[in-house]
Amino acid sequence: MESNKLSNPNDTRYLILIAILSVVVPLVVALLLFMPQTGKLGDLDVSFLPKLHAVLNSLTAIALVIGYYQIKRQNRRLHRFAMVTAFVLSSFFLISYVTYHYQAAPTAFGGEGAIKTLYYFILITHIILAAAIVPLVLLSVYFAISEQYVRHRKISRWTFPLWLYVAVTGVVVYLMISPYYT
Repeated sequence: MESNKLSNPNDTRYLILIAILSVVVPLVVALLLFMPQTGKLGDLDVSFLPKLHAVLNSLTAIALVIGYYQIKRQNRRLHRFAMVTAFVLSSFFLISYVTYHYQAAPTAFGGEGAIKTLYYFILITHIILAAAIVPLVLLSVYFAISEQYVRHRKISRWTFPLWLYVAVTGVVVYLMISPYYT
């Protein structure tokens, strides 16, 4: 039976934690992008990580689409499995992404003209929505785990398309900048 708990005594504690993470995670990523910490992990070679990031984003997008398809078929078990998979993959991506930007020098996009404009449009929308998706994903997960399914569905209507956009554009950004990695 589906629950529609609208008042959970644990909500306040978890919503505060979600709010804190929703601010801290994008701030840490922004600090790494604007204040590169190149070489802080010694000689650790992280040159393979951008390709791994593209794979993780691709797998996340696939898991999201499978999860969406499964919930439309009312298969909650497979929906849950796909969405947990997407969350875990995104979490691994985030850890790997932070590690990469902590260790590696930034890579400049070398394209010119319209392709450069397109690249920066995709990159900027990707970055903005990647920051915005953090609270949406955390809220979607929390509402599902706490069996607040009405709230879960309401927030997930926004979470799904934005998360899918972030995952797909992460791959597109990688494909566009990959020729410029040294």
